[in-house]
Amino acid sequence: MAKEKFFKRYPWALHLLLMLGVSLVVLMLVFMVIRIYARQGEEYELPDMVGSNIAELQANNPIGLDIVVLDSVYRPGQEGGRILTQDPKGGTMVKKGRKLYITMTAFSPEDAVLPELAGLTVRQAVNELLAAGLLPGKLSFVEDPYKNNVIEQTSKGKTLYAGQQIARGTLVDLVVGLGDGTGRSVVPFVIGKTSDRARRDLLSASLNVGREHYSGVKNRLTAVVCRQEPDYTGVSKYPYGTSVELWYIDADATDVERMVREFQVDSSKIEDPDFIDDGRPTPEQLEEREDWSW
Repeated sequence: MAKEKFFKRYPWALHLLLMLGVSLVVLMLVFMVIRIYARQGEEYELPDMVGSNIAELQANNPIGLDIVVLDSVYRPGQEGGRILTQDPKGGTMVKKGRKLYITMTAFSPEDAVLPELAGLTVRQAVNELLAAGLLPGKLSFVEDPYKNNVIEQTSKGKTLYAGQQIARGTLVDLVVGLGDGTGRSVVPFVIGKTSDRARRDLLSASLNVGREHYSGVKNRLTAVVCRQEPDYTGVSKYPYGTSVELWYIDADATDVERMVREFQVDSSKIEDPDFIDDGRPTPEQLEEREDWSW
């Protein structure tokens, strides 16, 4: 009775209570919808799918990943549809329906236009080839008055010409001038790098990639260099065209960081102590610096 008299005397109070009640119910419904939509608390660890086939991923996708192919790269001799990179990386916690951005190997080669390479340095030519979707191959040095100057480009022994259309991923060999024949280069440090990165760095230094050893390696796409010969000293120089032999292992980011951190220069392999300073750290500097990184 007292409540009825109160609400009759103050009807606005009843309206206020009803408004508060309705607002509370609406807020509860909104938060429930947001919780369901955002799938709060429902996160899953994303597996590392680099090296696997996209068809397998599409057939076995329990968390409903939205797969977005950013690019495809043709690689001779490699199966099409193999995942090369993924974003987010394996081990990341994601929710259902998350977009997964990948690059993969192409099923068939696309045409690329061979850029003008004649007259460029080897480093410049390597960058131009990679930008065009082509792969720099072997360097052959011949007598020519201009040192480290690209003279022509070939593939499987046949001369190629600027503007020519060839399949993406084609290996393009470069014929390079020797100049006065004194061209020498410091072997770059490629420990911990993938085959593609190691090849780019060696060729850019006017050196060739020698035999590549993959004994025991499960995934060549992600394998990294664990040994190189000639070894890196930071000072020893080798004639242009010298082949650098590489050994690979399967490794994760932690292994790579450890290999780089624990690398020690073998001073017995320094062949030219009277080198011209090219700005690279000396073996003594490398050994003294615990924070040295590549």
